[in-house]
Amino acid sequence: MRASPHVAPLEALGLVAPAVGRLATYLDTLAAWAGRVNLTGARTPAERVERLVASILPVAEVPEPGTLIDVGSGNGSPGLVLALLRDDLEITLLEPRTRRWAFLREAARKAGRPHIRVLRARHDAYAGEPARTVTVRALALPLGELASLVRPGGQVIVLGRAPALEGPFEPQPQVASGRGVHIFRRCVERVPRGTLGSEET
Repeated sequence: MRASPHVAPLEALGLVAPAVGRLATYLDTLAAWAGRVNLTGARTPAERVERLVASILPVAEVPEPGTLIDVGSGNGSPGLVLALLRDDLEITLLEPRTRRWAFLREAARKAGRPHIRVLRARHDAYAGEPARTVTVRALALPLGELASLVRPGGQVIVLGRAPALEGPFEPQPQVASGRGVHIFRRCVERVPRGTLGSEET
């Protein structure tokens, strides 16, 4: 069996097994689908590793263990990449376009993470439980539209242009290196005093 051309550039990032094997399989699948679906402008193994994996590494440890929803997953970066790097994340990928949804299902299965939920849905049609972390890349979505996806106290990680600050969010200190990374925490709603427990006596 021919070795994946993505292994060497992945190892050059300092990645090791099993992440290298998983990510190489994902990128091999992406390259095989390139003739059917426009998933990325990257054309060589080195370019694919740089754009889809290396750009995610600065935020790989930011999500807290637990549930994560990736909005508009498209080519799998960052949502699928994070799933292949971290086994402690329970990830849901949202992708409304049929061909990209099909690619994500195939790539997740081949890369050894078949239990990732891949839903053919827009963010505003998602009816599941809110997650601890929500990720968005290169989508011009107002923060307010993501409020129902993230639980109070959870975080939104935006890769790309900073969204307008709106809704129940506050910006977080830059814990990830690199430009184009914006992190917001959903505020915990405070219950007014006197509304909990039994009636006052």
